[in-house]
Amino acid sequence: MQRLLMRSPVAIAAFWIGVYLFITLLPLLVLLLYAPPEGRTFWTEFSVALGFIGLAMIALQFALTARINRIEASYGIDIILQFHRYISIVAFSFILIHPLILFITRPETLELLNFPVAPWRARFAVIGTLALIVLVVTSIWRKPLRIEYESWRILHGILAVMAVGFGLAHALGVSYYLGLFWKGVLWSAIALFALWLLVYVRLVKPWFMTKKPYLVEEVIPQRGNVWTLALRPRGHEGIKFQPGQFAWITLDISPFRMREHPFSMSSSGERPERLEFTIKALGDFTKTIKEVKPGTKAYLDGPYGVFTTDRYWDSAGFVLIAGGIGITPMMSMLVTAAERKDDRSFLLIYANKKWEDVTFREELDELKEKLDLTIVHVLREPPQDWSGETGYVDRELLERYIPLHRGSRQYFICAAPVMMDKVEAALYELEVPVTNVHMEHFNLV
Repeated sequence: MQRLLMRSPVAIAAFWIGVYLFITLLPLLVLLLYAPPEGRTFWTEFSVALGFIGLAMIALQFALTARINRIEASYGIDIILQFHRYISIVAFSFILIHPLILFITRPETLELLNFPVAPWRARFAVIGTLALIVLVVTSIWRKPLRIEYESWRILHGILAVMAVGFGLAHALGVSYYLGLFWKGVLWSAIALFALWLLVYVRLVKPWFMTKKPYLVEEVIPQRGNVWTLALRPRGHEGIKFQPGQFAWITLDISPFRMREHPFSMSSSGERPERLEFTIKALGDFTKTIKEVKPGTKAYLDGPYGVFTTDRYWDSAGFVLIAGGIGITPMMSMLVTAAERKDDRSFLLIYANKKWEDVTFREELDELKEKLDLTIVHVLREPPQDWSGETGYVDRELLERYIPLHRGSRQYFICAAPVMMDKVEAALYELEVPVTNVHMEHFNLV
């Protein structure tokens, strides 16, 4: 029974991949069901296929960003959002290549770009494509363009709806392949489903969040310009989460405002009645955490993430590698293990700049009395009397501490991107199985 439970996440992940591929390739299946009109060349049909596939892929982006728990639990939001970014570029390329092929093989179609006199189906295509171009440009270069996240998110949703809506209107207007009633209904259903997902994310989910508010209980200062935000549920039992997971926080404003921020829980997964988020003052929002007053209302969307020790009940132990504020999910794993009286071994390799800035320094020392926990502090600027590790977490340092039997542990890494990349490469060189390495990025937005 336990083996079946362990295999089920893989089977579920494979299922969702199959669903994605089926919907994406559905346009090709539609093309194969009926012969194309006479006189249409291979390149014309190929162009149409790319257009349909690109449109289906853009519609599916709504599902990827809707934070659907069943899908997210198979991969983690980190991977889903990375896939969303990369596959959007692929879909964008397909949609741009679609008319380019027609312009090259059938030059007379260039007349469709004459917007004032072009038929409506061509106008729909131009508007939808322009919306998609603006969407891609503002997404890739949002920070250089200095577009605020909240404004960009609203614009992103509007442009996405325009791209799918006008794209579908163009396809229906051409009608070569969607002329049959059932085909039009099928594609209209896909578009409506995408629109529903947008409504769900923007309206339905925030409405549910208003029914389960939280209140700030206290804000606790930590070492390293870090603050722990403690929340207590108001009128409900709170959320049950697995150690290492995170939630999106909306603080002191309505959840309909869409100004939310993802943070990992640092408290015990056994105590949903008090949730703690440990946050480093780095950006405009995080610098204001220390000023939040007790009693401030907050809303949570979560928990999310697969960066958790709970998924590996049969592991002999865990190697936790953290840099700076990357200690947050690790702290949740450790305090939860302590409360559960977990007798497995834990190795924490914790990199920081200075000794006085080591977040949770005293709390970690206390956990050594409750767990089989070994802590290796690595300092870039150690004090004069320091006898511990210095510099960076590299292959040589890891080789000194990780178990000889590499595959007997699960490895969790949370740090700045540069450190994560170097540690991942070092673990690979040390023949740690890639399936045993798990990473969590700081920034999801």
